[in-house]
Amino acid sequence: MNYLWAFTVGGAICVAGQLLIDLTKLTPARILVIFVVSGVVLSAVGIWDKVVDFAGAGATVPIIGFGHTLAKGVEEAVAQDGFTGIFTGGLTACSCGVCASLIAGFIAAVFTRSKSQS
Repeated sequence: MNYLWAFTVGGAICVAGQLLIDLTKLTPARILVIFVVSGVVLSAVGIWDKVVDFAGAGATVPIIGFGHTLAKGVEEAVAQDGFTGIFTGGLTACSCGVCASLIAGFIAAVFTRSKSQS
């Protein structure tokens, strides 16, 4: 049942993103920012923790989960380090994911050829 809820919630997030792309004139970059900021705001309000408990990876894997991880990292760093945690917490919490994506992007760039957009 956990897999079903994760798939449903993650799919709903993806559907929302696709609808924003299809029905608005927002660029993908702006939609990305909307989702990350939404994750931060929903975490700050305490709603996203409940969604994560319910849907697991369906709520943490999409880009909203990145915003949630940033918010949680800042929250923990502020509790531990004080004011400087505002600047270091989000980066510390997300460093593994960012590093993995950079390495994967580098490997993809080494083994594939780019094609012209036109």
